[in-house]
Amino acid sequence: MEAKMTNVKIFDTTLRDGEQSPGVSLNAKEKVTIARQLEKLGVDIIEAGFAVSSPGDFDAVKAIAESVENVTVASLARAVEKDIFQAAEALRNAKHPRIHVFLATSPVHMQHKLKKTPQEVLAASVKAVEYAKQFTDDIEFSAEDAFRSEMPFLKEVVEAVIDAGATTVNLPDTVGYATPWEYGEFIREIKEGVPNIDKALISVHCHNDLGMAVANSLAAVMNGAQQVEVTVNGIGERAGNAALEELVMALYTRRAFLQKDTNIVKSEIARTSRLISKLTGMALQTNKAVVGKNAFLHESGIHQDGVLKERSTYEIMNPEMIGINDSNLYLGKHSGRHAFQVHLQGLGYELEGEALDTAFNGFKKLCDQKKEILDEDLIALVDDQMLSDNEVYKFDHIQVFSGTNWNATATVGVIVNNEMKEVAAIAQGPVDACYAAIDQIVGSDFALEDYQISSVTPGQDALADVVVRVNYKGKTFTGRGNSTNTIEASAKAYLNAINKALTMSK
Repeated sequence: MEAKMTNVKIFDTTLRDGEQSPGVSLNAKEKVTIARQLEKLGVDIIEAGFAVSSPGDFDAVKAIAESVENVTVASLARAVEKDIFQAAEALRNAKHPRIHVFLATSPVHMQHKLKKTPQEVLAASVKAVEYAKQFTDDIEFSAEDAFRSEMPFLKEVVEAVIDAGATTVNLPDTVGYATPWEYGEFIREIKEGVPNIDKALISVHCHNDLGMAVANSLAAVMNGAQQVEVTVNGIGERAGNAALEELVMALYTRRAFLQKDTNIVKSEIARTSRLISKLTGMALQTNKAVVGKNAFLHESGIHQDGVLKERSTYEIMNPEMIGINDSNLYLGKHSGRHAFQVHLQGLGYELEGEALDTAFNGFKKLCDQKKEILDEDLIALVDDQMLSDNEVYKFDHIQVFSGTNWNATATVGVIVNNEMKEVAAIAQGPVDACYAAIDQIVGSDFALEDYQISSVTPGQDALADVVVRVNYKGKTFTGRGNSTNTIEASAKAYLNAINKALTMSK
């Protein structure tokens, strides 16, 4: 008799743990955009942030809670009343709120970080869950650094917080220390050794310090875990977290063996991955599993021959399943507004009215700059438009004079409060001159930390994709810009980072 397929809940922490990646700063609008896409992707729970950590985080959690309907929204909180109350306030208007309380249980954390005895940690954990239960029935308790905790004490904490009202118990490998064999056995021991474990879901949260986060998560699922905490593209603290796309496609591709699946809408995976990469400024490695540029490319003659004869010879997944369109149909200067709208719908964008008109005008302008418009061009165009509202400084134009053994001169036009400001500057190179001119317009409080450039599509007329990191008042902000003109893309990226810095520092 065939075994019954069981469902694994996907808890996405891209907006909390993922945003803790060095150099990543998302504003409230970007977070809401991501949350809506995660809802479309089909995740079960969105961890929207750490409400007590800052007014900006509180506002973002609140905005997300009010923007989505069909997904649970969680806010992280330490095991103290102030944190829990702020989380509850931020989640007040959520359709499905969850308070996620955490407290460390390993000897090293209790002794050196918390400076508490095991009994003090146990009492604080129970008290926190009981207090959180006043605000919602959906309470998750995380035993931080659970894998390095002493098993008898961990079992005692898990049993106590479940009795106190926790409906999900998370057992993280916080520092990415486990191997799949150990972690699977660790989860099995909790499942078999805690008397009331049937009253709560077992969740796991694995970090990737040794490159085993997804493998450890799969081992946990095979030994009783019912929820997995992940981030899109595996972003997060240090080496990151278990990657959503890898875990989901592993469960699906090997479902006959694992007998597990998820609620994820797999055709939204590629688009979600691109969105996260764009907004965080964290480029995907070319050979990244599932969503990397080379994931479905074949160079070896033997591989190409096999794939042409039968795709399954070297492909275990269908790229179209995750939203990668093999046909990559072109639009051109003669394409009409309706054809443009329908094509965007195929890429997952529903634009109407003024938003459609703006995108179509941008498309027509791009047609004058490029012979062929690829899907990647359209995605970059629409994503830029969706995230460019309410800019303090809006790029208008640039003119550059540069040559070998000559200093570069850049004249940049920026719209500020509906007024054009134009400044010229001289520097060693064209990008330096461009940024020097922008600094004269916006002030010199911004310091460039990093500059990266890549092409969105192949060819000499490809869109340049520039990612910069800018330091403002001790914090780092990421900006991104696209154009067929590299210097224009550089200017847009710099202004994008400056706008983020000013918006998020208010």
